[in-house]
Amino acid sequence: MVPVVDLTRRGRAHADTFAAVARRVAESGSVLLGDETATFEAEFATWLDARHVVAVSSGASALQLALAGLGIGQGDEVILPAFTAVPTAAAVCALGATPVFVDVDAETAGIDAAAVDAARTSRTRAVIVVHLYGRQVSIPDIDIPVVEDAAQAHGAISDHARSAAVIYSFYPTKNLGGIGDGGAVVTSNAALADAVRRRRVHGLTHDYLHEEISQNFRISELEAGWLRICLPDVRAGNARRREIAEHYRRQAPGLVWHAPSTEHVYHLAVARVADRDQFRSILADLGVATATHYPKALTQQPAYRRYVRDRCPESEQWAAECVSLPCLPELTDDEIEHVGQALAKVTS
Repeated sequence: MVPVVDLTRRGRAHADTFAAVARRVAESGSVLLGDETATFEAEFATWLDARHVVAVSSGASALQLALAGLGIGQGDEVILPAFTAVPTAAAVCALGATPVFVDVDAETAGIDAAAVDAARTSRTRAVIVVHLYGRQVSIPDIDIPVVEDAAQAHGAISDHARSAAVIYSFYPTKNLGGIGDGGAVVTSNAALADAVRRRRVHGLTHDYLHEEISQNFRISELEAGWLRICLPDVRAGNARRREIAEHYRRQAPGLVWHAPSTEHVYHLAVARVADRDQFRSILADLGVATATHYPKALTQQPAYRRYVRDRCPESEQWAAECVSLPCLPELTDDEIEHVGQALAKVTS
């Protein structure tokens, strides 16, 4: 079976190097917020051509801390797309703010700018734009802070100064995936970066002086060390992902594919299929694993129904039809060809 996810391939490639990192961290006696974290932040900032990077415990916490640093809190509203992973909304709720779900574009799955304008109220304090599946989408022209959720878009964003902050996830399956979990807030605003740094350690400044109420959002030194190992591979991995996705599109031009773009880094190669269950079953019989990201829009999630104001039909249609295909950069040429031939067969 050609897999959608197989972390053993990346793990085996870097196991020996990581063993040396683990020994270095263990012998240093510094396991949190030490040299590995500081060096990774600097290296990632250079890689992104960004001013400030603050590494934290997860992508969801990065989003929460960025919003908190912008002053988002109780009674505020944050507009976000209805078709995204649940953590995008959970980060808003964690601050006591209200997530306002709006619909997405049928081709890009990006937030609909007209829907953003229609959803805005006197309590709207920010907009979250999600670069879903690794495809950069447009930023709304709006006079309130925009936070970019680039959890799946490492390498897709060329300008990290166009919005208040860009957040990344280092969940193990990501294009830059960790050995456990992690995330980062990227910003050109020094004051916001400082606010995030304080909030990742309980609002602490120095000498047990806490200037804000927060919790623990630290990343470990082992995680930062692993990310330093993997960072140099990301651009080549992204290029490989593009080649894989292009091959699939050529083999199955009749499928409705997630809109391509030159910046797309294909964290996931996604098509839309009306009879998804049958499509997935046939591919499984042909030795191709698939997945769904995500089978429910936020407007359909039981925990978030209280926040639904308007229907989001495009988001719910995306959720009903999306199919993720194998797109790991570690796939062999034979595996890629096998998937392509299976797609050609099932769509002929």
